[in-house]
Amino acid sequence: MNAAFLAFAYLRYHRARGLILVLVLALILAVPIATRILLAESEASLTARAEATPLLLGRRGSALDLTMAALYFSDERPDALPMGEVETVWDSGLATPIPLNTAFETNGFRIVGTSLDYFDFRGLMMAEGRGLAILGEAVIGATVARKLDLAVGDTLVSAPRNLFDLDGVYPLEMPVVGILGPANTPDDDAVFVDIKTTWVISGIGHGHEDVVTAADIVDGVDVTAAASIVQYQRITPENIDSFHFHGNIDDYPVSAVIVVPPDARSATILRGRYLDPDGTSQLIQPAQVVQGLVDRIFRIRAVLDAVTGIIALAALAALGLAIFLSFRLRAREVETAVKLGARRGMVLQLLAAETVIILCTSTVIAVAAALVVRHNAHAWVGWLLTLGS
Repeated sequence: MNAAFLAFAYLRYHRARGLILVLVLALILAVPIATRILLAESEASLTARAEATPLLLGRRGSALDLTMAALYFSDERPDALPMGEVETVWDSGLATPIPLNTAFETNGFRIVGTSLDYFDFRGLMMAEGRGLAILGEAVIGATVARKLDLAVGDTLVSAPRNLFDLDGVYPLEMPVVGILGPANTPDDDAVFVDIKTTWVISGIGHGHEDVVTAADIVDGVDVTAAASIVQYQRITPENIDSFHFHGNIDDYPVSAVIVVPPDARSATILRGRYLDPDGTSQLIQPAQVVQGLVDRIFRIRAVLDAVTGIIALAALAALGLAIFLSFRLRAREVETAVKLGARRGMVLQLLAAETVIILCTSTVIAVAAALVVRHNAHAWVGWLLTLGS
């Protein structure tokens, strides 16, 4: 008890030196733990969205490109799937299909054409305004609203795929009718519209108006202009009834389809229908695709652990050297204590007590830091994953 009291008194007197030793040791202990926690949370965040998506239907090709475009709204552009594939899934009675069209963007954010089932499937809640109701409306994610400083009632204009779009694709002005609450997922960075709105952007659907609404008289002859085609850049209550679509809806483009079967049996039966390697469509499990990607990415964890271990050993050696030199500098203090009658064992107890106090204090600080990181890991990882978006 006397050794501990004297050790504490000594450290309090030399508080600057003791504080430096405590903080350095706490940092050495906390960094590997915090790194492990953040890596584990990053892996969980990357795979959680895929694990929540049972099946994904798309054009046969790269499963990774299809998954990244449909789940994370990346810049990958998988070949379009005909809308008829959605009806095929519906008619099978084995699953609920949720179509996605991610071919367009606005102000650097992906426009996601889908159905109302998507919002229920992802558990997205409205923070302001209302959901989609009519053609041309948009509901935006929390990040889109923040970065573009948008509110309900503002408008967004779709961007062409490239500067040389000469195929009749016109920018569409879309009123913002709702803002989603933060979800810490790629949905925060998306602009949601009805899938028919994306078909209007692509030029499949458009509106008309008459060039002349009354007869013109030319040399005494009545001349009535025929209805000429004018593609609108804005859908309004006045012109919405004139919007229509050309061609067979089964041929309209869909980037991917989220397939939600009610049970494992239905999923197995449905997957069996897309096993033909010569088929034009593929039905994949996003969780397997993303897990394979994550496993490759996080192979660096072994290297990181090795580097962290080497740095920790070097830091501990340096810390040990600092403590040893500190004791050497106190040689006169030790000699004085011995001359005053203190036993050698008592001196060793005093030095050991100081070391134990430093270690215990550092451990408490390191554990506290680790708990703070664990408590905020989800929010921090979500912020880091969206930092570059």
